[in-house]
Amino acid sequence: MTPFLLAALLLAPADESLKDRACRSVHLGYPGKDAIAFYNEVTIQKSAPGTYFCAIGWNKGYFGIQELANKKHLAIFSVWDDDKQDDPNSVPNEQRVKLLHKGDTVRIGRFGGEGTGGQSFLDLDWKLGKTYGFLVTAKPNGARTEYHGWIKDPEKAEWFHMVGFSTITGGKIMSGFYSFVEDFKRDGASAKITRQASYGNAWILGAGTKSEWAPVTQARFTGDSNPALNIDSFLEDNRFVLATGGDISNKNTKLRGSLPDRKPGEKPTITSEMIPSQTK
Repeated sequence: MTPFLLAALLLAPADESLKDRACRSVHLGYPGKDAIAFYNEVTIQKSAPGTYFCAIGWNKGYFGIQELANKKHLAIFSVWDDDKQDDPNSVPNEQRVKLLHKGDTVRIGRFGGEGTGGQSFLDLDWKLGKTYGFLVTAKPNGARTEYHGWIKDPEKAEWFHMVGFSTITGGKIMSGFYSFVEDFKRDGASAKITRQASYGNAWILGAGTKSEWAPVTQARFTGDSNPALNIDSFLEDNRFVLATGGDISNKNTKLRGSLPDRKPGEKPTITSEMIPSQTK
C-alpha cells in the first residue's frame, strides 16, 4: 500500500461494497523527519487467514508479516518501482527495482495491481504474543536509493538480513512512516474475525554524521474507504494497538484522531555494520 494509495483511500468516499466483505484496513501514521533507518516492533494478538500486519511502511515500500489464506506464516518486504502503473511486466528493466541482497531461503518476485515493484518472501513461523523486530535502512546511490530489510525473531539470537532492493528515488532517503493491519481475503466470512496487533518501541535515525536514534512516541489513527465501524486503536502497556473486524467497537481513538503519546522504550541493539554509510 503506497503512501499515494493510502492518501487516496483516506480521501475517497465510502466503498459500501467492502463493508460486509472485509475487515476495514486500519493504519498508524508516525510523524518524523526523513531518515536513513527506521526500527519498529509488532506483536500479533489476534490473527486470521488472509491478514497482513505491516510493521514498517514508508514512501517507497513496506515490511511486515502475513498469515496466508492457507494459514501459512511468512515475512514480506516490498519496494515499489518508480513507474506509476499496475502491470509489472510492462516496466522497462532500467526503471525496475533491482535486487542487491537475498538472504538464504528468501524468495524473490515482482508484483503489480497496486503499483509495481520487487517483492521478497521468507517463511517465518511467527507466533501470537511474540514480539518481532523490523529494521529498514536507506542509502542514496545516484538516482536510486538502496533499501535493506532486517528482521529479528525473538527465538533467535541474531538479526537476519532478509533482502536489499534499490529503486529510483532521485537520491532521497525514507519518509512517510506508517503501519497497518489489512484483511486481504475479503470473502465475507473474513469480516467477522478480529485482527489485532500492538506496535511498540519504534526508533528513527535521521541523516547526517551527528544524527542519533530518536524514539517515535506519537501516532495517528486512520482507515481505508471501507465504512465498517468495528475498528479501534489505543495505547496499552506503552504500545500502540490496531484492531479491526469481529466484535471490535470504536470506543477509544476516533478515526483520524491522535493516540496518547507513549513513553520512549529501550533503544534497540543495532550494530553500526547494519547501518550503511551515506557516502554516495
